[in-house]
Amino acid sequence: MRIGELARRSGATTRALRYYEEQGLLASERTGNGYRDYSEASLLRVRQIRALLDAGFNSQTVAQLLPCANGSRPQLELCPDIVAAMQTTLRRIESNLETLGNHHAAVSSFLEDRSSSDSA
Repeated sequence: MRIGELARRSGATTRALRYYEEQGLLASERTGNGYRDYSEASLLRVRQIRALLDAGFNSQTVAQLLPCANGSRPQLELCPDIVAAMQTTLRRIESNLETLGNHHAAVSSFLEDRSSSDSA
């Protein structure tokens, strides 16, 4: 299938598909006139790539995890590499949430103190 059809069917943009290919995440053949030609399996691969990117992984990590993402559905098989990467990502997200909570509390406190002094 051509890039436009893969984009339409996968929900990815053509630009994203080209990027995935540049990063080695997605493969295509070239037709005689130079157009990209994707196999039906590419649709599943794009959905797996998007699932990993949506989970917060960068393209380098996605490239490392994709060999473990074989299967016949977009949901990823939870092989040990994916589980370990997801646990690491979850810890990073939890740390970021804690930091954001601290920032939120500090800004809220500042604004409360300011409104109290303005009222006085």
